Amino acid sequence: MRRNRNAKIVATLGPASSSEDMIRRLFVAGVDMFRMNFSHGTQEEHRARLETVRKIGREFSRPIGILGDLQGPKLRVGTFAEGSIVLEAGAEFRLDLDPAAGDVRRANLPHPEIFAALVPGVNLLLDDGKLALRVEECGKDHARTRVVVGGRLSDRKGVNVPDVMLPITPLTEKDLRDLDCALALGVDWIALSFVQRPQDIAEARAIIGDRALIMTKLEKPKAIERLDEIVRVSDAVMVARGDLGVELPPERVPILQRAIVRACRREGKPVVVATQMLESMTASPVPTRAEASDVASAIFQGADAVMLSAESAAGKYPIEAVTMMDRIIFQVEGDPYYRNLLAANHEEARSTVADAVCAALRQSAHIVGAKATITYTSSGSSALRAARERPEAPILSLTPSERTARRLAVVWGVHSLHSTEAPDVNTMTDLACRAALQEGFAAQGDFVIIAAGVPFGMAGTTNLLRIAKVGAHGADDGLPAVR
Repeated sequence: MRRNRNAKIVATLGPASSSEDMIRRLFVAGVDMFRMNFSHGTQEEHRARLETVRKIGREFSRPIGILGDLQGPKLRVGTFAEGSIVLEAGAEFRLDLDPAAGDVRRANLPHPEIFAALVPGVNLLLDDGKLALRVEECGKDHARTRVVVGGRLSDRKGVNVPDVMLPITPLTEKDLRDLDCALALGVDWIALSFVQRPQDIAEARAIIGDRALIMTKLEKPKAIERLDEIVRVSDAVMVARGDLGVELPPERVPILQRAIVRACRREGKPVVVATQMLESMTASPVPTRAEASDVASAIFQGADAVMLSAESAAGKYPIEAVTMMDRIIFQVEGDPYYRNLLAANHEEARSTVADAVCAALRQSAHIVGAKATITYTSSGSSALRAARERPEAPILSLTPSERTARRLAVVWGVHSLHSTEAPDVNTMTDLACRAALQEGFAAQGDFVIIAAGVPFGMAGTTNLLRIAKVGAHGADDGLPAVR
Protein backbone atom coordinates (compact mmCIF):
# COMPACT_ATOMS: atom_id res chain seq x y z
CA MET A 1 0.00 0.00 0.00
CA ARG A 2 2.81 2.43 -0.74
CA ARG A 3 1.44 5.76 -2.01
CA ASN A 4 3.16 7.20 -5.06
CA ARG A 5 2.90 10.75 -3.74
CA ASN A 6 4.14 12.85 -0.83
CA ALA A 7 1.11 14.93 0.17
CA LYS A 8 -1.55 13.07 2.15
CA ILE A 9 -5.33 12.81 1.93
CA VAL A 10 -7.68 13.22 4.90
CA ALA A 11 -11.30 12.12 4.43
CA THR A 12 -14.26 12.71 6.73
CA LEU A 13 -16.42 9.74 7.68
CA GLY A 14 -20.19 10.15 7.77
CA PRO A 15 -23.48 8.67 6.54
CA ALA A 16 -22.07 8.08 3.05
CA SER A 17 -18.94 6.37 4.37
CA SER A 18 -19.84 4.31 7.42
CA SER A 19 -19.83 0.76 6.13
CA GLU A 20 -16.74 -1.41 6.38
CA ASP A 21 -16.73 -1.92 2.62
CA MET A 22 -16.85 1.82 1.89
CA ILE A 23 -14.12 2.67 4.42
CA ARG A 24 -11.90 -0.06 2.96
CA ARG A 25 -12.49 1.26 -0.56
CA LEU A 26 -11.68 4.82 0.56
CA PHE A 27 -8.40 3.64 2.09
CA VAL A 28 -7.44 1.68 -1.01
CA ALA A 29 -8.33 4.71 -3.17
CA GLY A 30 -5.84 6.85 -1.25
CA VAL A 31 -7.01 8.01 2.19
CA ASP A 32 -4.16 8.31 4.70
CA MET A 33 -6.13 9.63 7.68
CA PHE A 34 -9.84 9.54 8.52
CA ARG A 35 -11.62 12.41 10.26
CA MET A 36 -14.46 11.85 12.71
CA ASN A 37 -16.53 15.04 12.95
CA PHE A 38 -18.00 15.29 16.44
CA SER A 39 -20.36 18.05 15.28
CA HIS A 40 -22.46 15.22 13.83
CA GLY A 41 -23.25 11.64 14.74
CA THR A 42 -23.42 9.77 18.02
CA GLN A 43 -20.54 8.49 20.11
CA GLU A 44 -21.56 4.93 19.23
CA GLU A 45 -21.39 5.73 15.52
CA HIS A 46 -17.90 7.17 15.99
CA ARG A 47 -16.86 4.10 17.97
CA ALA A 48 -18.02 1.74 15.22
CA ARG A 49 -16.21 3.74 12.53
CA LEU A 50 -12.98 3.86 14.51
CA GLU A 51 -13.03 0.12 15.13
CA THR A 52 -13.57 -0.43 11.41
CA VAL A 53 -10.59 1.79 10.52
CA ARG A 54 -8.37 -0.07 12.99
CA LYS A 55 -9.51 -3.41 11.55
CA ILE A 56 -8.62 -2.27 8.02
CA GLY A 57 -5.24 -1.00 9.21
CA ARG A 58 -4.47 -4.46 10.61
CA GLU A 59 -5.76 -6.09 7.42
CA PHE A 60 -3.33 -4.09 5.25
CA SER A 61 -0.54 -3.89 7.87
CA ARG A 62 -0.60 -0.10 7.45
CA PRO A 63 -0.94 2.57 10.13
CA ILE A 64 -4.01 4.71 9.40
CA GLY A 65 -4.39 7.96 11.32
CA ILE A 66 -7.67 9.01 12.94
CA LEU A 67 -8.55 12.65 13.67
CA GLY A 68 -11.26 13.50 16.20
CA ASP A 69 -12.60 16.95 15.28
CA LEU A 70 -14.34 18.77 18.15
CA GLN A 71 -17.27 21.07 17.37
CA GLY A 72 -16.15 24.01 19.49
CA PRO A 73 -18.38 26.89 20.63
CA LYS A 74 -21.16 27.34 18.08
CA LEU A 75 -22.81 30.75 18.45
CA ARG A 76 -26.40 30.94 17.19
CA VAL A 77 -29.46 33.18 17.32
CA GLY A 78 -32.66 31.85 18.89
CA THR A 79 -35.94 31.05 17.20
CA PHE A 80 -38.55 33.21 15.48
CA ALA A 81 -42.31 33.22 15.99
CA GLU A 82 -42.88 32.49 12.31
CA GLY A 83 -39.73 30.43 11.73
CA SER A 84 -37.93 33.18 9.83
CA ILE A 85 -37.88 36.92 9.16
CA VAL A 86 -36.58 39.22 6.44
CA LEU A 87 -34.21 41.97 7.56
CA GLU A 88 -34.09 45.09 5.39
CA ALA A 89 -30.83 47.01 4.94
CA GLY A 90 -30.82 50.13 7.10
CA ALA A 91 -33.38 48.81 9.59
CA GLU A 92 -32.73 48.74 13.33
CA PHE A 93 -32.54 45.29 14.92
CA ARG A 94 -32.13 44.36 18.59
CA LEU A 95 -30.38 41.30 19.99
CA ASP A 96 -30.89 40.34 23.63
CA LEU A 97 -30.95 37.53 26.20
CA ASP A 98 -34.76 37.34 26.30
CA PRO A 99 -35.62 33.73 25.28
CA ALA A 100 -38.93 34.78 23.71
CA ALA A 101 -39.34 34.01 20.01
CA GLY A 102 -38.07 36.80 17.77
CA ASP A 103 -39.63 38.97 15.09
CA VAL A 104 -38.52 41.56 12.57
CA ARG A 105 -37.58 43.98 15.41
CA ARG A 106 -35.59 41.71 17.75
CA ALA A 107 -34.18 38.23 18.33
CA ASN A 108 -32.73 36.19 21.14
CA LEU A 109 -28.95 35.80 21.21
CA PRO A 110 -28.33 33.36 24.10
CA HIS A 111 -24.66 34.20 24.52
CA PRO A 112 -23.87 36.71 27.30
CA GLU A 113 -20.18 36.29 26.43
CA ILE A 114 -20.85 38.04 23.11
CA PHE A 115 -22.51 41.03 24.78
CA ALA A 116 -19.60 41.23 27.24
CA ALA A 117 -17.16 41.72 24.34
CA LEU A 118 -19.19 44.04 22.07
CA VAL A 119 -18.46 47.72 21.57
CA PRO A 120 -20.13 50.19 19.20
CA GLY A 121 -18.91 49.81 15.63
CA VAL A 122 -18.34 46.05 15.81
CA ASN A 123 -19.82 43.91 13.03
CA LEU A 124 -21.91 40.79 13.54
CA LEU A 125 -22.25 38.29 10.71
CA LEU A 126 -25.25 35.96 10.51
CA ASP A 127 -25.91 32.73 8.57
CA ASP A 128 -22.36 32.15 7.30
CA GLY A 129 -21.89 35.84 6.53
CA LYS A 130 -24.97 36.24 4.33
CA LEU A 131 -26.30 39.00 6.62
CA ALA A 132 -24.36 41.71 8.44
CA LEU A 133 -25.23 43.94 11.40
CA ARG A 134 -23.28 46.84 12.91
CA VAL A 135 -23.51 47.48 16.65
CA GLU A 136 -24.66 51.02 17.48
CA GLU A 137 -25.23 50.65 21.23
CA CYS A 138 -24.78 47.73 23.61
CA GLY A 139 -24.95 46.59 27.22
CA LYS A 140 -24.33 43.42 29.18
CA ASP A 141 -27.62 41.86 28.02
CA HIS A 142 -28.42 43.49 24.69
CA ALA A 143 -27.15 45.16 21.54
CA ARG A 144 -28.92 47.66 19.28
CA THR A 145 -27.70 47.13 15.73
CA ARG A 146 -28.22 48.50 12.23
CA VAL A 147 -28.69 46.08 9.33
CA VAL A 148 -25.85 46.55 6.83
CA VAL A 149 -26.61 43.59 4.58
CA GLY A 150 -30.16 42.29 4.76
CA GLY A 151 -31.85 39.05 3.85
CA ARG A 152 -33.83 36.16 5.28
CA LEU A 153 -32.86 34.94 8.76
CA SER A 154 -34.30 31.73 10.17
CA ASP A 155 -34.14 29.77 13.43
CA ARG A 156 -30.77 29.05 15.06
CA LYS A 157 -28.56 30.42 12.31
CA GLY A 158 -24.92 30.93 13.18
CA VAL A 159 -23.38 34.15 14.45
CA ASN A 160 -19.79 35.23 13.79
CA VAL A 161 -18.06 38.09 15.60
CA PRO A 162 -14.86 38.72 13.63
CA ASP A 163 -13.75 42.00 15.18
CA VAL A 164 -13.30 41.12 18.86
CA MET A 165 -11.67 38.54 21.12
CA LEU A 166 -14.51 36.62 22.71
CA PRO A 167 -14.07 35.57 26.36
CA ILE A 168 -14.86 31.93 25.64
CA THR A 169 -12.99 28.64 25.82
CA PRO A 170 -12.74 26.48 22.68
CA LEU A 171 -13.88 23.53 24.80
CA THR A 172 -17.61 23.54 25.57
CA GLU A 173 -19.33 21.01 27.83
CA LYS A 174 -20.23 19.00 24.72
CA ASP A 175 -16.60 19.15 23.58
CA LEU A 176 -15.38 17.85 26.92
CA ARG A 177 -17.76 14.88 26.68
CA ASP A 178 -16.70 14.24 23.08
CA LEU A 179 -13.04 14.62 24.05
CA ASP A 180 -13.42 11.97 26.75
CA CYS A 181 -15.00 9.68 24.17
CA ALA A 182 -12.34 10.35 21.52
CA LEU A 183 -9.45 9.76 23.91
CA ALA A 184 -11.05 6.59 25.29
CA LEU A 185 -11.41 5.31 21.73
CA GLY A 186 -7.75 6.06 21.07
CA VAL A 187 -7.86 8.66 18.30
CA ASP A 188 -4.42 9.82 17.15
CA TRP A 189 -5.17 13.51 16.72
CA ILE A 190 -7.62 16.00 18.25
CA ALA A 191 -8.71 18.95 16.10
CA LEU A 192 -9.39 22.02 18.24
CA SER A 193 -11.98 24.39 16.77
CA PHE A 194 -12.24 28.19 17.02
CA VAL A 195 -8.86 28.74 18.64
CA GLN A 196 -8.20 32.44 19.33
CA ARG A 197 -4.90 32.43 21.25
CA PRO A 198 -2.05 30.12 22.35
CA GLN A 199 -3.60 29.74 25.80
CA ASP A 200 -6.54 27.86 24.22
CA ILE A 201 -4.14 25.15 23.08
CA ALA A 202 -2.46 25.02 26.49
CA GLU A 203 -5.88 24.51 28.10
CA ALA A 204 -6.62 21.57 25.81
CA ARG A 205 -3.16 20.06 26.25
CA ALA A 206 -3.56 20.09 30.03
CA ILE A 207 -6.52 17.73 29.54
CA ILE A 208 -5.22 15.65 26.64
CA GLY A 209 -1.64 15.18 27.83
CA ASP A 210 0.22 12.78 25.55
CA ARG A 211 -2.85 10.68 24.72
CA ALA A 212 -3.24 12.43 21.36
CA LEU A 213 -1.63 15.22 19.35
CA ILE A 214 -3.39 18.56 18.85
CA MET A 215 -4.27 19.92 15.41
CA THR A 216 -5.24 23.59 15.74
CA LYS A 217 -7.95 24.79 13.36
CA LEU A 218 -7.28 28.33 12.20
CA GLU A 219 -10.64 29.94 11.47
CA LYS A 220 -10.69 33.12 13.61
CA PRO A 221 -9.09 36.44 12.61
CA LYS A 222 -7.79 36.89 16.16
CA ALA A 223 -5.82 33.65 15.78
CA ILE A 224 -4.20 34.94 12.60
CA GLU A 225 -2.92 37.95 14.57
CA ARG A 226 -0.87 35.51 16.69
CA LEU A 227 -0.13 33.00 13.95
CA ASP A 228 3.52 32.26 14.73
CA GLU A 229 2.86 31.76 18.45
CA ILE A 230 -0.05 29.42 17.78
CA VAL A 231 1.89 27.37 15.22
CA ARG A 232 4.78 26.94 17.68
CA VAL A 233 2.58 25.47 20.44
CA SER A 234 0.49 23.29 18.10
CA ASP A 235 1.41 19.79 16.91
CA ALA A 236 -0.21 20.50 13.53
CA VAL A 237 -2.47 23.11 11.96
CA MET A 238 -5.59 22.99 9.80
CA VAL A 239 -6.44 25.87 7.46
CA ALA A 240 -10.20 25.75 8.13
CA ARG A 241 -11.32 27.95 5.27
CA GLY A 242 -15.07 27.73 6.00
CA ASP A 243 -15.37 30.03 9.01
CA LEU A 244 -12.18 31.85 8.05
CA GLY A 245 -13.89 32.83 4.80
CA VAL A 246 -16.95 34.03 6.71
CA GLU A 247 -15.13 36.23 9.19
CA LEU A 248 -12.68 37.66 6.65
CA PRO A 249 -13.16 38.94 3.11
CA PRO A 250 -12.96 35.99 0.69
CA GLU A 251 -10.15 37.61 -1.27
CA ARG A 252 -7.92 37.45 1.82
CA VAL A 253 -8.31 33.70 2.38
CA PRO A 254 -5.89 32.53 -0.38
CA ILE A 255 -3.26 34.95 0.92
CA LEU A 256 -3.70 33.74 4.49
CA GLN A 257 -3.64 30.10 3.38
CA ARG A 258 -0.23 30.66 1.86
CA ALA A 259 0.98 32.52 4.96
CA ILE A 260 -0.21 29.72 7.26
CA VAL A 261 1.43 27.04 5.13
CA ARG A 262 4.69 29.00 5.14
CA ALA A 263 4.56 29.45 8.93
CA CYS A 264 4.02 25.70 9.41
CA ARG A 265 6.79 24.83 6.95
CA ARG A 266 9.13 27.12 8.87
CA GLU A 267 8.35 25.40 12.18
CA GLY A 268 8.23 21.88 10.74
CA LYS A 269 4.60 21.41 11.78
CA PRO A 270 2.21 19.44 9.54
CA VAL A 271 -0.44 21.62 7.86
CA VAL A 272 -3.75 20.45 6.39
CA VAL A 273 -5.74 22.58 3.92
CA ALA A 274 -9.47 21.96 4.31
CA THR A 275 -13.01 22.97 3.34
CA GLN A 276 -14.79 22.90 -0.02
CA MET A 277 -11.79 21.56 -1.91
CA LEU A 278 -13.93 19.40 -4.22
CA GLU A 279 -17.33 20.61 -2.99
CA SER A 280 -19.16 20.03 -6.27
CA MET A 281 -18.31 16.33 -6.01
CA THR A 282 -20.92 15.93 -3.29
CA ALA A 283 -23.37 15.77 -6.20
CA SER A 284 -21.19 15.39 -9.31
CA PRO A 285 -18.74 12.62 -10.29
CA VAL A 286 -16.24 15.24 -11.53
CA PRO A 287 -15.01 18.48 -9.94
CA THR A 288 -14.99 21.94 -11.44
CA ARG A 289 -11.73 23.08 -13.01
CA ALA A 290 -11.48 25.74 -10.31
CA GLU A 291 -11.66 23.07 -7.59
CA ALA A 292 -8.93 21.00 -9.25
CA SER A 293 -6.79 24.15 -9.37
CA ASP A 294 -7.55 24.84 -5.70
CA VAL A 295 -6.26 21.41 -4.65
CA ALA A 296 -3.23 21.82 -6.91
CA SER A 297 -2.44 25.23 -5.38
CA ALA A 298 -2.35 23.75 -1.88
CA ILE A 299 0.07 21.07 -3.05
CA PHE A 300 2.28 23.56 -4.91
CA GLN A 301 2.46 25.58 -1.67
CA GLY A 302 3.84 22.54 0.15
CA ALA A 303 0.86 21.54 2.31
CA ASP A 304 1.26 18.22 4.11
CA ALA A 305 -2.31 17.15 3.42
CA VAL A 306 -5.60 18.15 1.81
CA MET A 307 -8.97 17.25 3.29
CA LEU A 308 -12.39 16.16 2.09
CA SER A 309 -15.41 17.03 4.24
CA ALA A 310 -18.95 16.66 2.87
CA GLU A 311 -17.49 15.11 -0.30
CA SER A 312 -16.65 11.89 1.56
CA ALA A 313 -19.01 12.16 4.56
CA ALA A 314 -22.32 12.82 2.84
CA GLY A 315 -21.72 13.08 -0.90
CA LYS A 316 -22.81 10.78 -3.69
CA TYR A 317 -19.27 10.14 -4.96
CA PRO A 318 -16.85 9.63 -2.04
CA ILE A 319 -14.59 7.16 -3.89
CA GLU A 320 -14.44 9.37 -6.96
CA ALA A 321 -13.54 12.39 -4.79
CA VAL A 322 -10.63 10.57 -3.13
CA THR A 323 -9.46 9.20 -6.47
CA MET A 324 -9.59 12.66 -8.03
CA MET A 325 -7.63 14.19 -5.17
CA ASP A 326 -5.03 11.42 -5.48
CA ARG A 327 -4.73 12.06 -9.23
CA ILE A 328 -4.32 15.82 -8.78
CA ILE A 329 -1.58 15.38 -6.17
CA PHE A 330 0.24 12.86 -8.36
CA GLN A 331 0.17 15.18 -11.36
CA VAL A 332 1.37 18.22 -9.39
CA GLU A 333 4.23 16.36 -7.72
CA GLY A 334 5.35 15.08 -11.11
CA ASP A 335 5.70 18.62 -12.44
CA PRO A 336 9.33 19.89 -12.32
CA TYR A 337 7.96 23.28 -11.23
CA TYR A 338 6.70 21.66 -8.02
CA ARG A 339 10.20 20.70 -6.90
CA ASN A 340 11.48 24.15 -7.90
CA LEU A 341 8.82 25.78 -5.74
CA LEU A 342 9.67 23.58 -2.76
CA ALA A 343 13.32 24.54 -3.14
CA ALA A 344 12.51 28.24 -3.51
CA ASN A 345 10.36 28.18 -0.36
CA HIS A 346 12.76 26.05 1.65
CA GLU A 347 13.46 27.49 5.08
CA GLU A 348 16.96 27.53 6.45
CA ALA A 349 17.66 24.92 9.13
CA ARG A 350 17.53 26.08 12.71
CA SER A 351 20.71 26.00 14.79
CA THR A 352 19.83 22.70 16.45
CA VAL A 353 21.43 19.28 16.22
CA ALA A 354 18.20 17.73 14.89
CA ASP A 355 17.87 20.27 12.08
CA ALA A 356 21.55 20.00 11.22
CA VAL A 357 21.22 16.22 10.89
CA CYS A 358 18.04 16.42 8.80
CA ALA A 359 19.45 19.16 6.54
CA ALA A 360 22.44 16.88 5.94
CA LEU A 361 20.01 14.00 5.33
CA ARG A 362 18.41 15.92 2.45
CA GLN A 363 21.72 17.03 0.97
CA SER A 364 23.38 13.62 1.32
CA ALA A 365 20.42 11.88 -0.31
CA HIS A 366 20.72 14.23 -3.29
CA ILE A 367 24.50 13.82 -3.61
CA VAL A 368 24.60 10.01 -3.54
CA GLY A 369 21.26 9.51 -5.30
CA ALA A 370 19.74 7.68 -2.35
CA LYS A 371 16.50 5.85 -3.05
CA ALA A 372 15.09 6.55 0.39
CA THR A 373 15.68 8.65 3.47
CA ILE A 374 14.94 6.61 6.56
CA THR A 375 14.20 7.77 10.08
CA TYR A 376 14.21 5.51 13.09
CA THR A 377 12.07 7.31 15.66
CA SER A 378 10.27 6.69 18.91
CA SER A 379 8.24 9.89 19.24
CA GLY A 380 8.10 10.84 15.55
CA SER A 381 10.40 13.83 16.03
CA SER A 382 13.06 12.62 13.57
CA ALA A 383 10.44 12.01 10.87
CA LEU A 384 8.91 15.46 11.39
CA ARG A 385 12.26 17.21 11.13
CA ALA A 386 13.11 15.18 8.02
CA ALA A 387 9.75 16.09 6.43
CA ARG A 388 10.43 19.77 7.11
CA GLU A 389 13.37 19.48 4.71
CA ARG A 390 11.16 18.11 1.88
CA PRO A 391 13.87 15.70 0.58
CA GLU A 392 13.75 14.41 -2.98
CA ALA A 393 13.84 10.77 -1.85
CA PRO A 394 10.78 9.42 0.00
CA ILE A 395 10.88 9.25 3.81
CA LEU A 396 10.55 5.76 5.27
CA SER A 397 9.84 6.13 8.98
CA LEU A 398 10.43 3.14 11.27
CA THR A 399 9.12 3.26 14.81
CA PRO A 400 8.64 0.68 17.55
CA SER A 401 5.51 2.63 18.59
CA GLU A 402 2.32 1.80 16.72
CA ARG A 403 0.79 5.01 18.05
CA THR A 404 3.64 7.08 16.57
CA ALA A 405 3.28 5.29 13.23
CA ARG A 406 -0.41 6.26 13.03
CA ARG A 407 0.28 9.86 14.04
CA LEU A 408 2.78 10.25 11.21
CA ALA A 409 0.20 9.18 8.60
CA VAL A 410 -0.64 12.85 7.92
CA VAL A 411 2.95 14.07 7.49
CA TRP A 412 4.29 14.99 4.05
CA GLY A 413 6.36 12.30 2.36
CA VAL A 414 6.38 9.92 5.34
CA HIS A 415 5.71 6.22 4.74
CA SER A 416 5.40 5.08 8.33
CA LEU A 417 5.91 1.52 9.55
CA HIS A 418 5.60 -0.14 12.92
CA SER A 419 9.03 -1.72 13.38
CA THR A 420 10.72 -4.02 15.84
CA GLU A 421 12.97 -2.54 18.55
CA ALA A 422 16.58 -1.69 17.69
CA PRO A 423 18.97 -2.13 20.63
CA ASP A 424 21.97 -0.66 18.77
CA VAL A 425 23.01 1.25 15.67
CA ASN A 426 23.96 -1.81 13.61
CA THR A 427 20.60 -3.48 14.27
CA MET A 428 18.85 -0.21 13.41
CA THR A 429 20.78 -0.02 10.13
CA ASP A 430 19.85 -3.61 9.28
CA LEU A 431 16.18 -2.88 10.02
CA ALA A 432 16.26 0.25 7.86
CA CYS A 433 17.85 -1.48 4.86
CA ARG A 434 15.55 -4.48 5.17
CA ALA A 435 12.47 -2.25 5.36
CA ALA A 436 13.54 -0.25 2.29
CA LEU A 437 13.93 -3.52 0.39
CA GLN A 438 10.72 -5.05 1.72
CA GLU A 439 8.57 -1.97 0.99
CA GLY A 440 9.94 -1.47 -2.52
CA PHE A 441 11.82 1.76 -1.88
CA ALA A 442 15.24 0.36 -2.76
CA ALA A 443 16.92 -2.61 -4.39
CA GLN A 444 20.13 -4.46 -3.61
CA GLY A 445 23.10 -2.11 -3.96
CA ASP A 446 21.09 1.13 -3.59
CA PHE A 447 22.05 3.79 -1.07
CA VAL A 448 19.74 4.88 1.74
CA ILE A 449 20.31 7.71 4.24
CA ILE A 450 19.33 7.04 7.85
CA ALA A 451 18.63 9.55 10.63
CA ALA A 452 17.97 8.55 14.22
CA GLY A 453 18.38 9.61 17.82
CA VAL A 454 20.80 7.94 20.19
CA PRO A 455 20.12 6.66 22.79
CA PHE A 456 17.13 4.95 21.17
CA GLY A 457 13.74 5.46 22.78
CA MET A 458 14.43 9.00 23.97
CA ALA A 459 12.19 11.60 22.29
CA GLY A 460 13.71 14.55 20.47
CA THR A 461 17.31 13.31 20.28
CA THR A 462 17.90 13.24 16.50
CA ASN A 463 21.69 13.25 16.44
CA LEU A 464 22.85 10.47 14.11
CA LEU A 465 23.21 10.30 10.32
CA ARG A 466 24.29 7.17 8.47
CA ILE A 467 24.71 6.28 4.80
CA ALA A 468 24.12 2.61 4.09
CA LYS A 469 24.02 0.37 1.04
CA VAL A 470 21.12 -2.08 0.88
CA GLY A 471 22.43 -5.64 0.99
CA ALA A 472 25.61 -4.72 2.83
CA HIS A 473 24.04 -4.84 6.30
CA GLY A 474 22.18 -8.11 6.47
CA ALA A 475 19.25 -6.73 4.48
CA ASP A 476 18.90 -9.96 2.52
CA ASP A 477 18.79 -12.39 5.45
CA GLY A 478 15.05 -12.97 5.17
CA LEU A 479 14.16 -11.58 8.59
CA PRO A 480 11.10 -9.32 8.81
CA ALA A 481 11.74 -5.59 9.19
CA VAL A 482 8.22 -4.67 10.23
CA ARG A 483 5.36 -6.33 11.99
